[in-house]
Amino acid sequence: MLLDRYLPRIEFDSYEDFKENFTINVPEYFNFGFDIVDEWAKQEPEKQALLWCNDHGEEIRFTFTDIKRLSNRVANYFKSLGIQKGDVVMLILRRRWEYWVCAVALHKLGAVLIPGSLQLTKKDIVYRGNAAGVKAIVCVNDDFVMAQVDAAFPEIESLKTKIMVAEKREGWAYLEEEMEKFSDELERPTGEEATKSTDLMLIYFTSGTTGMPKMVMHNCSHPLGHIITAKYWQQVQENKLHMSVSDSGWAKFGWGKIYGQWICGAVIFGYDMDKFVPKNLLEKMSHYKLTTFCAPPTMYRFMLQEDMTKYDLSSIQNFCNAGEPLNPEVFRKIYELTGLKMREGFGQTEGPVLLANFKWIDPQPGSMGKPSPLFNIHLLNAEGAYCDDGDEGTIAVCGIDENYPVGLFRGYYKNPELTEQVIGGKNYDLGDMAWRDSDGYYWFVGRNDDVIKCSGYRIGPFEVESALIEHPAVVECAITAAPDPIRGQVVKATVVLAGGYTPSDELTKELQNHVKRVTAPYKYPRIIEYVEELPKTLGGKIKRAEIRKTDADAPK
Repeated sequence: MLLDRYLPRIEFDSYEDFKENFTINVPEYFNFGFDIVDEWAKQEPEKQALLWCNDHGEEIRFTFTDIKRLSNRVANYFKSLGIQKGDVVMLILRRRWEYWVCAVALHKLGAVLIPGSLQLTKKDIVYRGNAAGVKAIVCVNDDFVMAQVDAAFPEIESLKTKIMVAEKREGWAYLEEEMEKFSDELERPTGEEATKSTDLMLIYFTSGTTGMPKMVMHNCSHPLGHIITAKYWQQVQENKLHMSVSDSGWAKFGWGKIYGQWICGAVIFGYDMDKFVPKNLLEKMSHYKLTTFCAPPTMYRFMLQEDMTKYDLSSIQNFCNAGEPLNPEVFRKIYELTGLKMREGFGQTEGPVLLANFKWIDPQPGSMGKPSPLFNIHLLNAEGAYCDDGDEGTIAVCGIDENYPVGLFRGYYKNPELTEQVIGGKNYDLGDMAWRDSDGYYWFVGRNDDVIKCSGYRIGPFEVESALIEHPAVVECAITAAPDPIRGQVVKATVVLAGGYTPSDELTKELQNHVKRVTAPYKYPRIIEYVEELPKTLGGKIKRAEIRKTDADAPK
């Protein structure tokens, strides 16, 4: 077991014991590729690392020895291209098995990895390439992605090489062919080329609802922070299959498909789905007998539209969710079907899991749980003071000037002014509102900008969304503030209907009355708009700001 190298103590008797006594030993030098992947290969050469499959009948199983050998070849290939410590490389690889190999190769070299989404357009790629100084891009064999990269290539001054996987095309280097030309032996860099824990390892571009994306920096100790994510929240088990549903372009992939899971010795289940089809995902979960599973609530909602009793999910011992708040109705339905209480986790691109329903906590429907021991979490009021139980406040990581947490981001790449503004003081304000009950559970309210002020009331969108989701007609919805000449703002619901339901005045009245029954009557949506789909960021989060702007710009 590798955990005992980094954890003075692994097992705990209670959440209180965990919160008080958990610590991580961060060595001066740490390299995820050498210290985790290669070390597992050394200790247990046949230990499984990755089970990869797709929608076309392909299945490949990789041991840590396989990942070590392949990543060494790719690292040597990258070195031949002049890529070295500190150089920036973008990977747009969906859920292809090559992502894991390329990521480990880059980590071994001390190069900086930028994950990219399949949805990036030429404009997005040009912006990211020039902002970060990207030297090479590795892409999946997707016509749209390759067309965007081809169009962007001449406008990115630093970009020297474009590489594709799974297929050979003119004008592109072919990874599978090139890597075979190189040795599967790689010496660990020493001296100035060795990676310290404080060296830059990873940049995520945040998919904000307004403004250009920011470049969130994580250093080489970041994977160690995800021990909390994997072992104590997702509860992955050594040599057992874990699946987190995420494209490799997002921080959720780092949360659930590589770092903490491999440190814990779990086997990652990498299902490279062409698109999310609930029936297909359920079939894979049933066939491969997963042990732990994590997905955003939206996916659970669509899975629940299927007859889940047709699928044998009895092997799954822990269901988790993250990425957006978990509606109590989804929690209750999964509990009825499986007998398991879903464990919500909360965090940001800027860190590992910050609050969660950890293994000792009895999950409460709709609560995001309690703080991670890595983070001194408090709710702050407008004056910066700690909130009392029951009072809403902004979630903050406090005391970062004295004890900077392992795994938390180290600022914004090439933007020292913003870095100083956000994490240069005593606290890191996440910009999310919540309240804490007398038992220490935290309850999400919404982003600061999303809270609605109507006739003197403050209304959090999540509570109203959760009320609407309880109605069988609603698959998903977004609650926003719409301008009103009398009240200033009124509650608006933008709704995606379940199959078999059609918009009507009668349905609108029914949904409004339903909300009045489920929550405080003043919170009901005075406006309901029906849409085929909600506007979302590239990361899949609802763009409430876009809905608000559309309403504000509409003719009066």
